[in-house]
Amino acid sequence: MELKDHRDIAASPTEVWDALLDADVLKACIPGCEEMTGSPEEGFEAVVVQKVGPVKAKFKGAVSITDMVQGESCTISGEGKGGPAGFAKGGADIRLEPTQDGTRLHYEVEAKVGGKLAQLGSRIIDGFAKKMADQFFERFQTALEGPAEETEDGEEKKKGWLKRLVG
Repeated sequence: MELKDHRDIAASPTEVWDALLDADVLKACIPGCEEMTGSPEEGFEAVVVQKVGPVKAKFKGAVSITDMVQGESCTISGEGKGGPAGFAKGGADIRLEPTQDGTRLHYEVEAKVGGKLAQLGSRIIDGFAKKMADQFFERFQTALEGPAEETEDGEEKKKGWLKRLVG
């Protein structure tokens, strides 16, 4: 399964970059993530629980960030084993582009599965992988921007928990 898209985030490329390398942010953004430890330099260990069709599994695996160009691009790769359910592995090539209102985050995602998961068929797997990628990047955007809040004059104002933490 391959997916290519982008998100416009109302945060500077530096803020987006720092969030991409933060274990707490990644844990909050990865759907089903129960545990995330480690660092960008040494890699992350993760525990993720997911249900794909009729198969529910707890995946334990490693996430690494490679090909880092500070503030511009990186590759996030992960592989998890879900016991009898099989395995899942994939990655995302990420590129940050400054825009007038913040940052455009370009991503190309690729995912593969094996074991019982692979027997579900490509339509279910592709749909699930797209949903996971969409959820991750939606949560990532919300972590930086925050949910839209209406101000007294009727305009929307966003301030993510990450900005509130450092702001």
